[in-house]
Amino acid sequence: MTTTDYAAYIASLPKVLAGAAALFRDDRDRVLIVEPNYRDDWTLPGGTIESDAGETPRQGARRETAEEIGLDVELGALLAVDWVLETAPRHRPPLVAYVYDGGVLTTEQLGSIRLQEEELLSWKLVPREELTDYLPGNLSLRVLAALDALATGHGPAELENSRPAR
Repeated sequence: MTTTDYAAYIASLPKVLAGAAALFRDDRDRVLIVEPNYRDDWTLPGGTIESDAGETPRQGARRETAEEIGLDVELGALLAVDWVLETAPRHRPPLVAYVYDGGVLTTEQLGSIRLQEEELLSWKLVPREELTDYLPGNLSLRVLAALDALATGHGPAELENSRPAR
């Protein structure tokens, strides 16, 4: 296969989006969520992986966390990976979403949170039982699966459309 043929082949392959987030908790097991200014729902700190810059999912989650909430924290274990197919009305490419353990934040770390004003309005700590009130459907299921993987030590959770793959 020539270089031109290979480039054409690669260009013909389906596109896949990749995102990564960090799951931070406080000493009462509440989950840190952030309120973006560009959509109605809350989310975890994180975002798109910059794979064209050679970034890995773990590096992307750490970079996004540092940018969004001002915390540069070494992330722990991968808690969940989710293959999400979206259909009408938006028809975006499939998404693979990674959730890493951000750990339990100290009072000092929580006090040092500084929001990225271009993207975020606020942050809060939410108990598990209230997560579905703030996070949209697939994301709330993904976060609950990540919390379960963390609690049981049986992770990471392998998800398809935010439900167990098996």
